[in-house]
Amino acid sequence: MKKLFTTIKNIFSIEDLRVRILNTLGLLIIFRLGSFVVLPGIDPLILEQVAGSSGDGKDIFDFLNTFLGGAFSRASVFALGIMPYISASIVVQLLTVAVPYFQKMQKEGESGRKRITQITRVLTIAITSAQGFSYVMAAIPAEAIIYGGAFWRISSVIILVAGTMFCMWIGEKITDKGIGNGISMLIMIGIISRFPGSIIAEATLKGFSGMLQFVLEIVALFFVVMGVVLLTQATRRIPIQYAKQVIGSKLYGGKRDYLPLKINSSGVMPIIFAQALMFIPPLMAGLWSDSSDIASYIGSAFSDPYSWQYNLLFGVLILVFTFFYTAITVNPNDIADNLKRNGGFVPGIKPGKPTSEFIDNVLTRITLPGSIFLALVAVLPAFAVQAGISANFAQFYGGTSLLIMVGVILDTLQQIESYLLMRHYEGMMKSGRIKGRSQIAAA
Repeated sequence: MKKLFTTIKNIFSIEDLRVRILNTLGLLIIFRLGSFVVLPGIDPLILEQVAGSSGDGKDIFDFLNTFLGGAFSRASVFALGIMPYISASIVVQLLTVAVPYFQKMQKEGESGRKRITQITRVLTIAITSAQGFSYVMAAIPAEAIIYGGAFWRISSVIILVAGTMFCMWIGEKITDKGIGNGISMLIMIGIISRFPGSIIAEATLKGFSGMLQFVLEIVALFFVVMGVVLLTQATRRIPIQYAKQVIGSKLYGGKRDYLPLKINSSGVMPIIFAQALMFIPPLMAGLWSDSSDIASYIGSAFSDPYSWQYNLLFGVLILVFTFFYTAITVNPNDIADNLKRNGGFVPGIKPGKPTSEFIDNVLTRITLPGSIFLALVAVLPAFAVQAGISANFAQFYGGTSLLIMVGVILDTLQQIESYLLMRHYEGMMKSGRIKGRSQIAAA
């Protein structure tokens, strides 16, 4: 406990770090306050009654509401949050892999990065406009709308677009003036804001007679979190030897290093891609549900995110997308060329193509268990529901929410630890270092 207080004292004794932490907290408070500001023309009391009577945590919208910290169900000005920007970023990222024009733009350095950022922002406005119109037309209960009509719909869409752009601005400011990745921080704070309420609701539901079961659920959650930390941090280190070079009268190089390949190089992207495709089966089944019993069965089975049919297809898609996303983000040829250019080689492997093939084989072998573990984490909430845990609390037993929380927290702690070590303070752990995403990327 003494070391904890000493670490906190050291953190706030560094002026730059203290200012960044306070900036982050202030911007996050603004973001949370904005999630409670209801759109004009909507009665919040009626909306809360309707949401409370229908929200059982087993609907697709409840998953989205978890990421947005409840802003979606409250019809807030931040109802869509940062999610349209995430969608636009995914589209642009795929374009940089598949379209030569975007590939060339990505290699242009700072100017190309600014143009890609501008394209992402414009695409965010387009996606938010489409999603905002659908949200106003379908997601808001009619009995909660005080003043309807075309003018109200158009103005609400404009407000939703402005809210999303403001959230994007907050995220960028956190990245520049705060600590951690701003966009990821906004998603994480939305998820964490639902966590205390879910624990209290679960404890109340179990009551005094079910207290032992509640304690076992907390213990199980602890081990699940530890497993996700292991999945996030696990790496396969390939030894790298650098050749010695004589420059002038001195001898340089000859050092031994490691190339860290992550077990889960794709992060949460396979889950996001798979979850986006899981909307298609119930949507297509709804078109023929009146004329086909099979379509009705598919619609009912894939509308429930806790059914075995949904989770089986979900797990298979995650396995496929893990290999796909790893293949487009980790290029063994580029790694082998960079090693050769810097005088590095894998002991026992020739530089060039043999090194590329060796790295590709290692990457394939470690991606398989990583994809299986990732799929297991994604479907764990369904097993939690079958074990008697409420749907709202079961969402924290795996899936995208838990992976995002673990990844963002580790990345933020790693940045704080870097500030401490630069000022010659002790790190945040007695042994070892906290490995965030930025540290692994730099390696």
